[in-house]
Amino acid sequence: MQQKKPNLIFLTGFSTAGKSTIGPILANSLGYGFIDIDKAIVEKEKKSVVEIFSEKGEAYFRQLEYEILQQCAQAENLVVALGGGTLENDRSFQIVKDSGTLIYLKSEVDTLTKRLANKDDRPLMKAENGERLSVEDLHRRVQQLLMSREERYQSHAVISIATDQNPIGKTVEMLTRQVEQYQKEQLRLSEK
Repeated sequence: MQQKKPNLIFLTGFSTAGKSTIGPILANSLGYGFIDIDKAIVEKEKKSVVEIFSEKGEAYFRQLEYEILQQCAQAENLVVALGGGTLENDRSFQIVKDSGTLIYLKSEVDTLTKRLANKDDRPLMKAENGERLSVEDLHRRVQQLLMSREERYQSHAVISIATDQNPIGKTVEMLTRQVEQYQKEQLRLSEK
């Protein structure tokens, strides 16, 4: 089993909870590197997430996610923005659990629905025929997916923070403080 590193930080949460926005700012605040798993996959495949899902399927996408996570698990001083569904894959969940510090960026269903309503780049937020869902159907889909994912989002997160109540700067400030405090505690425990 690999060594769990307090300075390898994984951000989880539902799509549009703020992982890709907060992640690089948090990384900068901590003096860490940053990687967005979805963006890394898009760069590697030279296709959008929607295209990858429609052409090669979700299983293929989850395998790519897993391979990138394996590389991230070797790093230190890194903030990793996970995809909203990354932790649904048991192997990916295991890597995150065993190698780093998980932070859950939490948002309410209504906030997520509002943020997702005008996005076209989220394959799981579309109807079977690829069309955009109505606001009511989108709300139901968000609620269902969040219910199925939240157990893993919360179960191993050492820090949970609501991202729909404060401005981004304030959220990053609070996160930075909590991360540094957590790392000091881990250091103290390791020296015992």
